[in-house]
Amino acid sequence: MKSRKLKHTRRRASILTAAAASAVAGAALLPNWNAGASTAAEPQVDAKTRAAFQSLADAVFTDRTNALVDRPRHGRGKALTEGFSGRVELSSGTGRTEDAALKQLGDRRNRLARSGEKYSAGSTTVTLDRTSVKGRTAVVTVTENTTLTYAKVAGGEPGTTGFEAHHELTFKADKKGAWKLTKIRETGDSSLAVNQLARPMTAPVPAKATSTTPSAPRAAITKRPPAAPKNLTGGEYDYKAMAAYAEKYWSNYNPAYPNFNGSGAGGDCTNFVSQSLKAGGWKHVSGYVYDYTRWFGTADIQSHSFVGVNEWSWFAQNSKRTTSLANVYQLDVGDVLQVDFDKDGSKDHTMIVTSRRNGVPYLTYHSTNTLRRSVTSIISANPNAAYYAYRT
Repeated sequence: MKSRKLKHTRRRASILTAAAASAVAGAALLPNWNAGASTAAEPQVDAKTRAAFQSLADAVFTDRTNALVDRPRHGRGKALTEGFSGRVELSSGTGRTEDAALKQLGDRRNRLARSGEKYSAGSTTVTLDRTSVKGRTAVVTVTENTTLTYAKVAGGEPGTTGFEAHHELTFKADKKGAWKLTKIRETGDSSLAVNQLARPMTAPVPAKATSTTPSAPRAAITKRPPAAPKNLTGGEYDYKAMAAYAEKYWSNYNPAYPNFNGSGAGGDCTNFVSQSLKAGGWKHVSGYVYDYTRWFGTADIQSHSFVGVNEWSWFAQNSKRTTSLANVYQLDVGDVLQVDFDKDGSKDHTMIVTSRRNGVPYLTYHSTNTLRRSVTSIISANPNAAYYAYRT
């Protein structure tokens, strides 16, 4: 979040060209319309049409996943039902946009491979959550669940990484009953998903010079930094318990705490990390909710430092519960990584390390629920961000 506003995080393979998209599987078929005939009646979105919306969304996001795995495009055949003529396909503009997106993801795959990370398999499923129709426009919200299997490049990599993302798709129908996908918008914090595109480059915004709160130093993102060993057992905190908690609740939220995703709440990333730290032994410091030197969180009340990105950083530094690491690759299990995507001096996102393999930390986080994503992948998708690494 930006301070005081409780913004806990900043908002989240080549697809068909327009010609190929016309043969998309799951074509939505609308009753009583003759092929090629024009009608003034507004189209009705029936079960077959909704299934076609879902099928096309699944194909789009599967192709994005396949781009990271270096697999062919998702196969789509033509499936028309006798007596119907309407179908669902990509608009020409969306087709070009997705072609460019898949090229970017393919380039990312190649960069990751040069850094020693590959995916040997991937799977994507899309669930249609809601369809809203007004005239000839349908707005469809979907949930994407994707799993990628790490290839054993150096040996010892985690088994998989996975995430859950939310999208809003806009379809428009022409007067012949054909629906075209004209817009894809990531909702919530889906821009933090593994197969989402890099954020547009913007000029850095200098941080305000006057501040009375602790300022953490930035961490370098170069590989193979000096060693920074950490004792995972026998100390004050149970770092393995922190990691176990995070990996247990990365997608199935703990009902003992509120969920700050959606409804303008700003995101659940820091709330989730605080819960994980608490599970490993961090103790409450009671007091006024706005006081960043206090830290507590229950089902009923949470301090701003428990749920806010910047407030957590201020508490962590002021309380001496953390020290700053010089490089993100020094992070170990139970350590915390924060990101300022636009370098405006206000941190946007909080993650916790739940695994470290072959010198690479793997992060788990909420707000685009994600399990064991490598810091290499995060940097590849956000190369222009500022990173802050905390030893807990």
